[in-house]
Amino acid sequence: MSVLIVGSTALDSIKTPTRENPRLLGGSASYAAVAASFFSPVNLVGVVGRDFPKKYLELYRRHGINLEGLQVSDGKTFHWSGEYEVNMNNRRTLSTELGVFERFTPHLPESYRNAEFVLLANIAPSLQLHVLDQIRSPKFVVADTMDLWLNIALPDLLKLLQRLDAFVLNDSEARQLTDEQNVVQALKKIHQLGPKYVIVKKGEHGSIVSGPDGLFVAPAFPLRKVVDPTGAGDCFVGAMLGYLATHKGDIDKKLRKAVVYGSVVASFCCEGFGLARTTRATRTMIDDRYREVEALVKF
Repeated sequence: MSVLIVGSTALDSIKTPTRENPRLLGGSASYAAVAASFFSPVNLVGVVGRDFPKKYLELYRRHGINLEGLQVSDGKTFHWSGEYEVNMNNRRTLSTELGVFERFTPHLPESYRNAEFVLLANIAPSLQLHVLDQIRSPKFVVADTMDLWLNIALPDLLKLLQRLDAFVLNDSEARQLTDEQNVVQALKKIHQLGPKYVIVKKGEHGSIVSGPDGLFVAPAFPLRKVVDPTGAGDCFVGAMLGYLATHKGDIDKKLRKAVVYGSVVASFCCEGFGLARTTRATRTMIDDRYREVEALVKF
C-alpha cells in the first residue's frame, strides 16, 4: 500500500557550531518521503524551481518515490537557512526565500486520488484542506503543523482538525493550541477538536501518543552524538505512516510499533546533515535499532 505525502520540497543551508552545509535537500515532504520509503511506496506532491539539482531527483528515485506529483516551476526552489546552538535544541532562522513555494497549490494527479494513507506534512492548513478535497476515500489521514500556523491560520487549522484521524505537533504547540500547560490535559482538549489520535513530539525525550487505548509514551533512540536534528520530526511521522500502510490489522493494534519505528528512523536523521545519514540507512539497520529500543524499555 503506497502513501501520499504532500508538503514542502526545499533546499536547506544548515550551520552548526562545528560545520556548515549549503543547499542540502530539505523540506517536510522530502524528509517524510524518504523515511516512509523504507516501509512502503511513496507518492510525493511538492514544488521545485528550475534550479533544483538533478542529483536530488535521482535520490528520490533511488528510494522508489513517485514524482508524478512534483511540480517544476519557473523560478527558484524554496530555500531555508538556519543555525543551531551548541545543545542542538535551539536554532534560529537566518533567511527564508520562498521562491516557487510562495505560489504553490498542490494538485493531485488522478493516480494519487485514491490514496488511503495520507500525510499532510507541514504546510499551510488551507493547502492541507485543499489536498483533502481532492482525495476520494482516505482510510487514515495524519497532519503535522507548526507554531506559525497557530499564530496566523488558526481558523483553517481548526477546520482541518475536524477531518483528521491523527494530528502531530510538539509539546509547546500543544500548550499554545489548548492554553493548557499540562500536556495530558492538552491532549484531551485536542481530541475534542476532532482527531482520534494525537501525537506530541518531545524531541530527544521521545513522544506521547493518545488514542482510544489510552496513553503510550515512546522513547527516542539514545544517541551518543547529534549532528543535525533538522527534519527529524518529519522523518518520525513519515516512517510511522509508512509502517502503518504496509502492515495489516487495526490502526490501534499497530500504532505503537509504528511510532517506535518513527523514532528509530528519526535517530538516523539526527546523525548526519540533512538526509545524508538517513539515505545510507537500510531496513536491516532500522530493524536492528528497533530491537535495541525494545530491549531498553522492557521491564
